[in-house]
Amino acid sequence: MNQLAKLVPQDDYDIIRAAIRYLSENGPDATDLAAFSRALGMSERQLTELFRRWCGLSPKSFAQAVALDHAKSLLRNKASVLDTTYEVGLSSTSRLHDLFVTYEAMPPGLFRAGGAGLDMVWGAAPSPFGTAVVTATEYGISGLGFADADTSIEAAFADLANRWPNARFVRDDARIAPLVGQVFEPGRWADQHPVRVVLIGTDFEVQVWDRLLKIPMGQATTYADVARSIGRPTASRAVGAAVGKNPISFVVPCHRVVGTSGALTGYHWGVPRKRAILGWEAGVVSAAH
Repeated sequence: MNQLAKLVPQDDYDIIRAAIRYLSENGPDATDLAAFSRALGMSERQLTELFRRWCGLSPKSFAQAVALDHAKSLLRNKASVLDTTYEVGLSSTSRLHDLFVTYEAMPPGLFRAGGAGLDMVWGAAPSPFGTAVVTATEYGISGLGFADADTSIEAAFADLANRWPNARFVRDDARIAPLVGQVFEPGRWADQHPVRVVLIGTDFEVQVWDRLLKIPMGQATTYADVARSIGRPTASRAVGAAVGKNPISFVVPCHRVVGTSGALTGYHWGVPRKRAILGWEAGVVSAAH
């Protein structure tokens, strides 16, 4: 517990991130929540209230929602991940309409040119998963990543900008803030006002990302299933590479792709954040019931 005591966070997401790390390592049935709360300088009640405010679930329900062993066994038995979500303790069995997203695939020539001649705005704004860093064109969001205590805003931006090496970027947080609000506030998700995104990549990558957009919130799929669904059943590894290159985190839900065993495999912005997003989404699904 001395090591945990060093994790005293500075804001809500830092607390959530530390809690996710602890809950993920210990599992939902072996969690000494009282001891962990004390290590964070909080009462158990305060930590529980924080989780309920953040995602609508108790810490234990959150841990259950992303319990790897349970998910593995259910997926091995061919259960849907929606059923998995229900089985691990959530009350909702209803399907939730996801972010309503419309996308435009940029021309291959622009991809080869690295965005040459393209003007982009970028900026940072708060999100439930740390600071969201976003790049956008007049056509919509072109990149979304995250900054936190380990990754600066500038480093997150550089990661996104590297995908468009020849584009021109201007920082404007005021223009980015409404986009972040639309993405991360469920009350603003509506088919009349879809989130507009711009995808740029190879034809294969865009095909994979398009498939990811069809995975409903509260569900998941495997790399092998994505490969089969796009008519490339032997291309699981190539699908994994395309998923890893997804430039628009959260909106294009690469976090909903798991290993064949059900394991939460790597995520560009960190597996703890992948768990955070899945748990937060589970809370949104539960609240919509």
